[in-house]
Amino acid sequence: MTDQPKTPLLDRINRPADMKSLSDHELTQLACEVRDETVSAVSETGGHLGAGLGVVELTVALHAVFDTPRDKIIWDVGHQCYPHKILTERRDRIRTLRMKDGLSGFTKRSESPYDPFGAAHSSTSISAALGFAVARDLGGVVPEGLGDAIAVIGDGSMSAGMAYEAMNNAGHLKKRLIVILNDNEMSIAPPVGAMSAYLSRLYAEEPFQELKSAAKGAVSLLPYPFREGAKRAKDMLKGMAVGGTLFEQLGFSYLGPIDGHDMDQLLPVLRTVKARATGPILIHVLTKKGKGYGPAEAARDKGHATAKFNVITGEQKKAPSNAPSYTNVFADSLLQLAAEDDKICAITAAMPDGTGLNLFMERYPSRCFDVGIAEQHGVTFSAALAAGGMKPFCAMYSTFLQRGYDQVVHDVAIQRLPVRFAIDRAGLVGADGATHAGSFDVAFLANLPGFVVMAAADEAELKHMVATAAAYDDGPIAFRFPRGEGRGVDMPERGIPLEIGKGRMIREGKRVALLSFGTRLEEVEKAAEALEAKGITPTVADARFAKPLDKDLILSLARNHEALITVEEGAVGGFGSHVAQLLAEEGVFDSGLKYRSMVLPDIFIDQASPADMYAVAGMNAEDIVAKVLKTLGIGQIGAQRA
Repeated sequence: MTDQPKTPLLDRINRPADMKSLSDHELTQLACEVRDETVSAVSETGGHLGAGLGVVELTVALHAVFDTPRDKIIWDVGHQCYPHKILTERRDRIRTLRMKDGLSGFTKRSESPYDPFGAAHSSTSISAALGFAVARDLGGVVPEGLGDAIAVIGDGSMSAGMAYEAMNNAGHLKKRLIVILNDNEMSIAPPVGAMSAYLSRLYAEEPFQELKSAAKGAVSLLPYPFREGAKRAKDMLKGMAVGGTLFEQLGFSYLGPIDGHDMDQLLPVLRTVKARATGPILIHVLTKKGKGYGPAEAARDKGHATAKFNVITGEQKKAPSNAPSYTNVFADSLLQLAAEDDKICAITAAMPDGTGLNLFMERYPSRCFDVGIAEQHGVTFSAALAAGGMKPFCAMYSTFLQRGYDQVVHDVAIQRLPVRFAIDRAGLVGADGATHAGSFDVAFLANLPGFVVMAAADEAELKHMVATAAAYDDGPIAFRFPRGEGRGVDMPERGIPLEIGKGRMIREGKRVALLSFGTRLEEVEKAAEALEAKGITPTVADARFAKPLDKDLILSLARNHEALITVEEGAVGGFGSHVAQLLAEEGVFDSGLKYRSMVLPDIFIDQASPADMYAVAGMNAEDIVAKVLKTLGIGQIGAQRA
């Protein structure tokens, strides 16, 4: 265990109300101790480090000035909320972050009244804050009461259209609402687009030191000149602000930018806003991701997400791997194909590193597009690239592709455009929990006419599926793969396009057939070996395709076996449901086939290791064994877990 830092002031703070008696000097010291505690905790648990370090002073200032949980602080995305959790009655559990039965790595309503709105995807905070503000003014009742609503949103999250939709509505409603733009010039990757350039101009075109001096005297500066009339007051506020025209046109008063690491600026500005704000106001705060911890500040991603690490050196404690990650296999395969075909291009939504496209971006910058946190735009942009004769690979996590679903239907599927969807983080992902699980993509894609949907059983299959997608021009095609390492199988030198809609036999058996879709195949094979030891030799097949189904393979398995069981890493309504529909329409059930479908249960599974999450889901090898025995009517023989 890492030696824990000395935190004499923090040790006195059990809840935000305890901060009210601290002087401004003590609040500055408290921020230092919260930063040390955050680094210490994340060194033991791993997690999102840089984002939290960037808002330590802001977190302390907000809780010191406002009255939480009556006042609602809504952290956009939520990966910057560890300091917030330390100050809100959860310090004793902070070293359980992202662990089974521990604290969530994001804000979570069921965890604490200080988390008024759950988050893990971006750009929802302003909408939520406006909802709380309107509920307050309409007389809404919640146990903690309803006071101010404060949204803290990063500059990266401002690249999503939902943030502007919310600001437009807030400017129209004119409710008292506080939005803090946490501008650190970093989301997960460096920010892109016109908004980033606009924010940069706001603090680059005027002398920053003059603003800094003005902000430090904000308490004395703002009230007294107001006596000369509203017009002069407005002019002074605009003069103090370096820009803000866009936000003002949306109906917000704009204040900033101010130094988000200087408590002498933060505290007086927040106190003044609390005392005087009437309608919506935006405070532009400049911060540095990873602030105060050298290894995070020096990292390319500013310590966005880390494994456990050594506090002194920052060295992460990652176990050595004998197999490549699925993400790297996808990235390398795409690079190989792009070298041979200049029509191949790649699109990601603020996740070039996470999707492996950073390598593509370095080698083919003119053919790789990071559209920011804007999945809707990314999908439609990909559709038009396809319509324009390119071969776009739209690489998004399963959980983020959900945000662009209407565009998948309206702009891609209906027009039968050959967009290639590379769906990373399929299935259960571990420490990020339910918000990041890739549970639904098979169900929401396989029901779309003309869509081809594949799932890789291992890293070699993934390489073939990338080649299949590159060669397919007849409509949209998707392939899914999980987070983490492959199985360590032999890798082909190059991918070979698969026959569309054709699965493969893994092993021949009798009585029961196990039809796998995706990387549960490894667990299916383990189950087959365990069953063989019990005298049952199942047939094992890899479906490869959820759409179109391999009808010949499935009907053959149904004819020649007493029972057929499908296994997939997805929710009900996906592969197994399509197999059941086929069997029903072909009249197979009329002859007495025993059919079962193993899918993720109808619950959101909390964070744990992937193995533990799949145990909850009942989809590990021992669960498959138990399902086979029960289906064959011999469920009491060796079916109990060890």
